[in-house]
Parts: sequence; C-alpha cells; structure tokens
Amino acid sequence: MKQRHCFRAAALLVALAMHGPVFAQEVVEMGQSLPDAKAVAEGLFPEEACEQLKAAGFKCMGFRPAVRYSLPAAAFKLGSAELPDGLKKQLDVFAEVLKGKRGSGKVVRIEGHADASGTSAANQALSQRRAEAVKSYLVELGAEPSMITPVGVGANAPKNAKDPFAPENRRVEIGRATPPS
Repeated sequence: MKQRHCFRAAALLVALAMHGPVFAQEVVEMGQSLPDAKAVAEGLFPEEACEQLKAAGFKCMGFRPAVRYSLPAAAFKLGSAELPDGLKKQLDVFAEVLKGKRGSGKVVRIEGHADASGTSAANQALSQRRAEAVKSYLVELGAEPSMITPVGVGANAPKNAKDPFAPENRRVEIGRATPPS
C-alpha cells in the first residue's frame, strides 16, 4: 500500500514537472444534473473544512484532495464555443460558489476540450475559446476574473479514448489549479 502511494506521488511530481498545473485525480461527472453549491464548494475547496475546524479550536487530521468537475458530456456542438442552456444552468451554481471566494487568492482552472474532428491547431483554438467562454460567463455572474485560469487542451485528453470523435470529448472541466512554484 505504501509503495502504491509513493508511486502516485512520484507520478504526480513527474506530471507537474512535465505539464505544469495538474488537476486532482478524482473526476465528478456532472452529466445533465444540476450540481449542489455546497458539494461544489467542498469539492473545489476541501481545505476550508480544516480551516473551520482549526478556527473552532479543533485539530484537523487532513482533508480530501480537491476534485474536478466534468461538465456535461457533449455540451458543445461540433465546432462551437457557444454555451448551451443546460451548461449555463450548471455554471450558474459554480458562479455562486466562486462569488463567495472573491478576494481569497484561490484559483480554479477551466479546461476546454475538443473531439478529434478538426486539425490539431483548430482543436486547440476551439478548446481555448470554450474555456474562455466559460470564464466570461462566470465573470459576468460575479466571479473574480483573476481566480479563473482558462486553458484549452484540444483533443489531447479525450474522455472516450476509444472514439476520439465522440461527442462526450467536447466538454469543459473545472478544478483547482495547483499554485505556481
């Protein structure tokens, strides 16, 4: 068991060194469901539970790592960065949570993803536009712009690796950004 934890830690360090900021390993698939604001806050900012315990005079024995949220499979039309209404409803909840963190210095990363139906350059640009569209929407609803980092990853991290053209590969993922070293 200890060896597996050491391997995971080493893999995380290698990924960080090679690719920059990384998300937590656990992914919460939102599908078409409307997220709960409390659950989103606890998923993105789990360390706050420890902070609350310490403020109340208790000892904190650690907390779960932050999770990332995958919003929703096939949310985007082919070649589009326009936010569908169902996605906007989900993002409304994230905006509510992020508004409550204004001035905290916390940073979330919005990853835009594309399927493999275009060229690599086109998919990269499209996924960046998707991430930017989500950021713009969240900022419009009151989130602090400096706490949101939009990143396009193109078709490089498909949800459905067996079918790189599958609609579920067109998505946005929201999670905590690791602080720069």
